[in-house]
Amino acid sequence: MAGDIKVGGCEYFTIFVLLKTVLVHKKILNLAIPNAISSITVPLLGMVDIAIAGRLPDGDTAIGALAVGTTIFNFMYWNCVFIRMGNSGLTAQAYGARDFKECINILSRSIFLSLIMALLLVLFQTTIGEMSFSIMDGSQAIHDLGREYFYARVWAAPATITLFAIHGWFIGMQNAKTPMWTAFLVNIVNVVLGLLFVFKYDMGISGIAWATVAAQYSGLIFSVAIWFLKYSRFLEYLDFKESLNLSSLIHFLNVNKDILLRTSCIVMVYTFFTVASTSMGDTILTVNMLLMQFVTMFSYLSDGVGYAAESLIGKYFGAKNKIAIKECINKLFLWAGIIAVFFSIVYATSWSYILSIFTDSPIIIEESKNYIVWLILIPLAGFAPFLMDGILIGATQTRVLRNTTFLAMALFFIVYYTFVGVLGNNALWFGFITFMVSRCLFQLIATKRLSILTK
Repeated sequence: MAGDIKVGGCEYFTIFVLLKTVLVHKKILNLAIPNAISSITVPLLGMVDIAIAGRLPDGDTAIGALAVGTTIFNFMYWNCVFIRMGNSGLTAQAYGARDFKECINILSRSIFLSLIMALLLVLFQTTIGEMSFSIMDGSQAIHDLGREYFYARVWAAPATITLFAIHGWFIGMQNAKTPMWTAFLVNIVNVVLGLLFVFKYDMGISGIAWATVAAQYSGLIFSVAIWFLKYSRFLEYLDFKESLNLSSLIHFLNVNKDILLRTSCIVMVYTFFTVASTSMGDTILTVNMLLMQFVTMFSYLSDGVGYAAESLIGKYFGAKNKIAIKECINKLFLWAGIIAVFFSIVYATSWSYILSIFTDSPIIIEESKNYIVWLILIPLAGFAPFLMDGILIGATQTRVLRNTTFLAMALFFIVYYTFVGVLGNNALWFGFITFMVSRCLFQLIATKRLSILTK
């Protein structure tokens, strides 16, 4: 009898553990899959733009111009992305602590700051644009088309940056589906209008830019409408005086300043990658920008798991549930690793087919062969730092993010300038891989293999 009771107890315990494990995986996937879908649409949107540009009469020049213009916008927007990242972590912690007043106040602050940043970008667009083009190498034709693209797309800034704030809040509130549906809408509008403006109305590269503008405002209108349908009850907690007073805004900025500095380091690496590519000639510039689409595609899909980490780690951190934090981290690394292996296999076996979607230039495709090995290595090198960012943002360990990214950036430049004379363009890719790997190593060291999150 006693033996039967003991066995039954073990069986019930085993079933409990299995159900708990399944529940954790389900929570991760419920957030990761919609986030991954919405994230992957961002590079897909860029890839569609490149595919359209590549079919213009001056396709290679148009791709180079698009790369230069997009790099400028990446520099602008990535320096604003702290609005999304800091917003999601802080909101998730407030949500985990059931502090609904703080949840809505965080949204109010982030939208207010988003609109201010967008207004500054629009007002100073000429200064920003001309300074940016002045540091870019490349032919005059690329610069002329790049300006045409930049001065059209810049009018999307208010919608784009405000969407950062709203989507960060959705993620913090454990809602990944609304950003996903918004991303679908933005992509559909962008693709349809891009094809229409470029091929029917012969607007050239500016047609690609105006399609993006229309798509971003469509996404903003849709997101705001969904917010009022699902969260209008939170308006009763809103206190404008508290959320927008100077001390509250300063506190919000202080919390986010480390994320801003961390992101600025990443922007410097990506921007330098393009600037260095322009100095190697139009062919290498086009090759690197096309291959960077592979990197972007992987990083954005991995961000699905990273956003899930922000949501869940932030929620458990706010609820002070250390056991759940530890278990969630283990499962997150498992899923991130699976995605990385999948992408490495796809890139190793199908790179030429994927590349042919963007360009039919035999010169570009032949030159790309020299750098495919880096594409295969990048998912394996990049999945851990991408995930670590989400974990540390959810736990608001932003100082660790700032310091480790700065060190990794310094190592990137050391590697590039040490080897560029011997390896040429390969030194740029070698430095990029080093940047990814070192970020993860430095983060693990700084957090004592993440043990500081569960003490």
